[in-house]
Amino acid sequence: MIKIAITGPESTGKSTLAGQLAARYNTVWVPEYARTYVGNLGRPYTLEDIENIARGQLALERELQEQANTILFADTDMLVLKIWSEHAFGHCPAWILEELQQQKYNLSLLMGVDLPWEPDPQREHPHLRQFFYDWYKRELEALQTPFVEISGQHQERLQQATQHVEQLLQQHQR
Repeated sequence: MIKIAITGPESTGKSTLAGQLAARYNTVWVPEYARTYVGNLGRPYTLEDIENIARGQLALERELQEQANTILFADTDMLVLKIWSEHAFGHCPAWILEELQQQKYNLSLLMGVDLPWEPDPQREHPHLRQFFYDWYKRELEALQTPFVEISGQHQERLQQATQHVEQLLQQHQR
């Protein structure tokens, strides 16, 4: 199973790209568990909620991996939860950090901030997108995670991502 994480700041097209790639490769994608969880919360989220979201994300990925066809695309990963937790609460629970160290993606697609901001009640930081992008990049480098930067408008992003997925598939066929 080839696993690809789509990561990066808010409003950078992660869900759109995950859906497009899953359709192109006739497989499933793991949506962002936080979207439904926070959408149904009815109050400000807490650190405990972030932990619940992390558990839900991991469980959803395990469930959908069984339905995947050779390749699985994840709309989010533990890196998103680490950065969210550290920014919102000043620290991240140790078990999430451990899960982050153990997550095994063949590739991460780091989504650039060059798409226009799209308002959404769950999005919090339109003015900090470059700040978060730089943070994600530093973390991916520190984790020594294989990643590529994806930029441009939607069609360009899909083309870039597809090119990298094809290279990965060719490597795995050897």
